[in-house]
Amino acid sequence: MKKILIIEDDPAIAKGLQLSLQAEHFSILTAATGEKGFQLAQQENVDLIILDLMLPGKNGEEICRELRQKDIKTPILILTSRSEEIDKVLLLEMGADDYMTKPFGIRELQARVKALLRRGSELRAQIETYSFADICLDFKKQEALKNKKQLKLSTKEFEILHFFIQREGEVIGRDALLDEVWGYEVFPTTRTVDNYILTLRKKIETDPTKPKHLLTIPKAGYKFVK
Repeated sequence: MKKILIIEDDPAIAKGLQLSLQAEHFSILTAATGEKGFQLAQQENVDLIILDLMLPGKNGEEICRELRQKDIKTPILILTSRSEEIDKVLLLEMGADDYMTKPFGIRELQARVKALLRRGSELRAQIETYSFADICLDFKKQEALKNKKQLKLSTKEFEILHFFIQREGEVIGRDALLDEVWGYEVFPTTRTVDNYILTLRKKIETDPTKPKHLLTIPKAGYKFVK
């Protein structure tokens, strides 16, 4: 049974989430404060974290960033009442895997939860290891080496590389990448894709200004070449 941690200080919302997800046969842990949620996220072997941004004490953004800094790769679904486009982009760039803006429908939330859990399972079930140039990737363990030294990649960066590697030599449009990796069609901007590609190039390319693996195809998107 998949285990989900809900970090939400509003009792009514937390209870509603708990009941709706238990109805889908998930095991649920809850925390009403940022500190407690952060503690449980590190101690419990959970499959997904549902994280409210506005929390007493340690807020959701701090929790998300600090978990990623500790190399905890558990998928994180952010709940936010913010509606500004830039905030939504930053949520994903700080290490979140998906977000939902309040108020939201229970069915949509259940679908997002299942999609995140499914993508994690699919990532582990397909290519487990892959090497190119001086890069060695272990998708199952989510570990990476560059010149035999540890290379720190986020969960989303592993997913993006996995997607490109599965389609080596194929031109991938930004919208297609958003749909497949982020898992939904409506997104505020494709700029997030460009930002992730730039970051990945800095990590995996010998010269990020002259990439040899993650190539830009003008007016079309990107292509991975081994």
